[in-house]
This record gives sequence, structure tokens and C-alpha cells, in this order.
Amino acid sequence: MCSLAFHHKNSDEKYLCVCVVCAAPSIYLDFARSLLDPRIGVSAQNCYKVAKGAFTGEISPAMIKDSGADWVILGHSERRHVFGESDELIGQKVAHALESDLGVIACIGETLEEREADTTEEVIYAQTQVIAENVTDWGKVVLAYEPVWAIGTGKTATPEQAQEVHEKLRAWFTANVSDDVADSLRIIYGGSVTGANCRELASQGDVDGFLVGGASLKPEFVDIINARA
Repeated sequence: MCSLAFHHKNSDEKYLCVCVVCAAPSIYLDFARSLLDPRIGVSAQNCYKVAKGAFTGEISPAMIKDSGADWVILGHSERRHVFGESDELIGQKVAHALESDLGVIACIGETLEEREADTTEEVIYAQTQVIAENVTDWGKVVLAYEPVWAIGTGKTATPEQAQEVHEKLRAWFTANVSDDVADSLRIIYGGSVTGANCRELASQGDVDGFLVGGASLKPEFVDIINARA
């Protein structure tokens, strides 16, 4: 399981509240929704690109909504690198999820080899471009930057490294989408976030929250939720 904590901003760039979302495996979506406080959102960890058909084992946005969830994570690094999902497929999933009125947490990020080859920007911009081409309502999208080399490894991008990438992403949106989207888009960080490092990461100007793995199952997740308090 993973969970998210991100912040809503107003037009003055002030954080108004924290949004918490629990991303449960698909067979537990209904169970999670039935137990959690209604103020906490529930997300699926993946979905397919079409509503129905002969796709044994896949889950559609309609199924997710029937389970009471209102978000879906798409493009997670494990879907890209373990299951071989392409940028194109992820873009198609984003389009269908948004058409189905689900909120989308769209993930991007570079591998260690790509970072060491100094191609981080090239990789994340290409991933972001395909996502952007399929978005109709940016108010329903959260962008999650998760450097693959920092996921489950105990390594975390330094606050400065996270801020650098988030700032460049926001500049990309200014240049390629609009100033309004660049200002309002919630860009969150994922990669070995813990109670110990969350406050320093949250202090960075362009880090709007977190995509959290193992630490979301521990009491320290409360500290992560309150990292900007």
C-alpha cells in the first residue's frame, strides 16, 4: 500500500489544507473506503485505458468508482519498469481515467543510470509531455516526481535535488502549458519519504506534498501529513 499527502493552494500560493489519500490494492478498495474517515480519499494503484472488453485481470475506472474510490495512481515506476508500460500507454490511461471523472496521480521519474548520464530533464520532460497531451482538467491531476533510484532503497533525493527538479517541472509547465497550470499544479515528491526527512523536504518552495510507501504504514505518517504545520 502507499498513501499521499498533498496540499491545496489558493491563488496567492498559500497552502489551505492537506489532502490525504490512501492507495490500496484493488481488492481492498471497498474495504478501505468503508473503514476510513470520509475526509480521507481512496485511490487505486492502477487502471486500464478502456471501460470494458476482454482484458482479464485489469481494473477499469468504472470498477474503481464502484468501489467508492475517487483517485488512481498512473505511471508508477514499477508499472513502467517491472511491467513495461510505455509513456504512450500511460497517457491513454490518464485520458480515460479523467474522462471517467477520477482524479489522477501521474508519476514520472528517472532511473539511476539516467541520472548518472545527466539525462534527468530529458526523461522527465518526455514523460510529462505525454501526460500533458492527455489531460483535459488539470484540477484533477497531481504530478508525482519519484526518482526511481530513491524508491524503496533508503536513498532519498536531498531537499535541494528534489526542489531543483520540481522547479524545472514548474518552469516546463509555464513554457508548454500555461502560467495558471504551472502555479496551481500540485507537484509532490516520492522516494523513501519518512518522518525524519519530511519537514526539510516540505520546506522546499515547489514541493507540494508526498507520495509515501512504507512509511505510510507506520505512525510516522502523521508527521508526514503535518510536515508543513
